Amino acid sequence: MADEDIRGILQSVREGTLSVEEGGSRISSLYKDDLGFAVIDTRREERTGYPEVVFCAGKRQEQALAIIGRMRERGIPVLGTKAGPELAEAVRARFPEAAYDELARMLTLGAPMGDGTGLVAVAAAGTSDLPAAREAAVTAEFFGSRVELIADVGVSGIHRLFSRLPDIRKARVIVAAAGMEGALAGVIAGLVKVPVIALPTSVGYGASFGGLSALLGMLTSCAPGISVVNIDNGFGAGYQANLINRLGSS
Repeated sequence: MADEDIRGILQSVREGTLSVEEGGSRISSLYKDDLGFAVIDTRREERTGYPEVVFCAGKRQEQALAIIGRMRERGIPVLGTKAGPELAEAVRARFPEAAYDELARMLTLGAPMGDGTGLVAVAAAGTSDLPAAREAAVTAEFFGSRVELIADVGVSGIHRLFSRLPDIRKARVIVAAAGMEGALAGVIAGLVKVPVIALPTSVGYGASFGGLSALLGMLTSCAPGISVVNIDNGFGAGYQANLINRLGSS
């Protein structure tokens, strides 16, 4: 723990076996690891219950590899989001134990956190919504939730949703991923008694404006009990779902 490490450093400074400058440097290094192009928050899990997550999009391959490598040296479990196949191949060449979900574009290294208590249901309106839905599912599962992904239950064939309601109602929290007009979240929220996290996706024809229609539809839903994340933010939905699920386990 950081507090114990700090006490040890301060004791060394007090005894004169460590200079003030070196002591300050060591204390600083307990909380961050500066790679020059990135500063890793090494103690985030102690503050928030979760380690730092690596957003891979936009990073050069060598940068992402350096960040992931240093986190593993520190014993930090790694969840990498928006990771392409080339980066995944490079990571797995260095860390054969790494897992890659191509649909979700997510890398995982290290054992899943938590004990798998409680159920998160992730409902995807259509097959095209599965990448975002799968991202939510992998995130929640990595952080310790049991997850059931329920595919193709959009409102255009609403009987498909009704046939899966018994499974959906077993969950402590539900993620509803939908593009087009985003109606799925509101429909589900009117049928269950647990929180619903609405995940708008960029799926849809021109007037869906790359997911904006789904986002606004979810934000303005008349069904209570809905919270909304950003467009295609499966990670955010899965993270929030797991937080809620853990409240039920505490």
